[in-house]
Amino acid sequence: MAIPKVTSQAGPSAPAPARSRQSNGTATEATSADAQHLAWLAKKASGDKRTPYHYVLLLRFALINIFGFALLGAAYVQGLVELVLVSDQTYLSAVISLVFLAGLGICATKIWGTSKELNQIKAFDPLKPSKASSYLAQIRGHSGDSRSIIASSLRLKLSQRISVVRQIAASLVLLGLIGTVVGFIIALSGVKPDQAADVKAITPMVSTLIAGMSTALYTTLVGSVLNVWLMVNYHLLAGGTVKLITGLLEFGEENAPA
Repeated sequence: MAIPKVTSQAGPSAPAPARSRQSNGTATEATSADAQHLAWLAKKASGDKRTPYHYVLLLRFALINIFGFALLGAAYVQGLVELVLVSDQTYLSAVISLVFLAGLGICATKIWGTSKELNQIKAFDPLKPSKASSYLAQIRGHSGDSRSIIASSLRLKLSQRISVVRQIAASLVLLGLIGTVVGFIIALSGVKPDQAADVKAITPMVSTLIAGMSTALYTTLVGSVLNVWLMVNYHLLAGGTVKLITGLLEFGEENAPA
């Protein structure tokens, strides 16, 4: 009697190792593609070393404010600064000046950061953390619609970052108007109609009137001038931020893999 041959049923399970090798190969290809892309960016960055990168935005900021402080120094030599501070009984002019200096310091910090980020785009180094590398990592592997959403979010964040300087500049005008109102209140507080016929009472009333008008006019002048000064710096910062946004978007579209 013939013994029937036993047929092995292991045949259908044989493709499993093949599928594993295929998935491993896909992951290896993806890793290799990322490594090649990183090497290409490094090569591109090293190839542009001949192009000079200067802090142009920071240089413009320095020139504008050197000119502004030169005018302020000339006014101080002429005694105008001391006249304003002495004539203002409420010290609002000093407060406005301190707020201006705080706003100018914030603006200087943001211009310094924006100028650095612009230089990092031009002299991109994929091995160093920067705004460009962060944006490139965010949009990598995303579709066109997703990249548009990420770009819109970037615009909002960078625009919101500089809004504090504009708000401080606007507050200078408001403080000047408050000084105007306070000055008129001081001026009118010394006027006593029932004593207008008394010659001796007219002198202190006129003195109070002059002091109040001085406060009103000088605080308005200081607030308006310093507002213009800070707004010039703000517009410089806003222009640099626009260049940063467009530079990041163009850099991302050119260098991000699909």
